[in-house]
Amino acid sequence: MLRIDEVIVVEGKYDRIKLSRFLDATILETSGFGIFHDSSLRELLAEAAKKRGLVVLTDSDNAGFQIRRYLRSFIDDSLIKNVYVPVEYGKEKRKKTASSSGILGVEGLREETIIKALLDSGVSVLTEPKDSKDRLSVLDLYRLGLSGRNNSRKKLNIILKHLGLPEQLSTKEVLEAVSLLKTKDGFISFCEEHAGELSAMD
Repeated sequence: MLRIDEVIVVEGKYDRIKLSRFLDATILETSGFGIFHDSSLRELLAEAAKKRGLVVLTDSDNAGFQIRRYLRSFIDDSLIKNVYVPVEYGKEKRKKTASSSGILGVEGLREETIIKALLDSGVSVLTEPKDSKDRLSVLDLYRLGLSGRNNSRKKLNIILKHLGLPEQLSTKEVLEAVSLLKTKDGFISFCEEHAGELSAMD
C-alpha cells in the first residue's frame, strides 16, 4: 500500500472506500456539498490542514471544482495540495446511469491513474508504516465504552460533541478524525474527564 502523510479529502464514502484499498492514509469526506452546511466538518478539515496538510482529490466535474474552491475559502492555499485526475467518460459500476456530466468520479477511476495523479502532485509518501501502538483503535473505543456496548453510540456522540466533531462519523472516521486532534493518551484522558457524563448513560 502507498502510505501518505497528509490527510486526503474526497467527496463521498465510495471515493473513500476506493482509496482505502490501496492507500494507508487518513481519508476524510466532504459529504459532497454537505460541507457547505457543516461547521464542525469545516473545523475538522481546517485543523487537519494545520497539523498534516490536505490533499484534495475531488471529481473532475463542476461539483468537484466548486468543492475545491470552497475549501480554499477557509483554508490557506499553502496547506493544500490539489490532485487533479484526468477526465474519463463512463459510468461507475454501482450506478444505473452515468452522472449528468458523463465524467467518471474518483471511485470509477483505475488505481494506477489515481496513484500517478497523487505522485505527480508531490504528496508526502512514507517509507515506514505508521506506529500502530500509538494510534487509537476500535479496541480502545470498546475499553472506553464507546463501541460494542449498550448505549455506546450515545456515549460516543457525547464525546464527539465535546470535540466539535460531526456525530454521523463512522467508527473508522472517528478514529481518523480523533487522531488529528489528540494523541491516543490525550483522547483517553479527555474521555476520563467526561466519565461522569458518560456513566449517566448506563
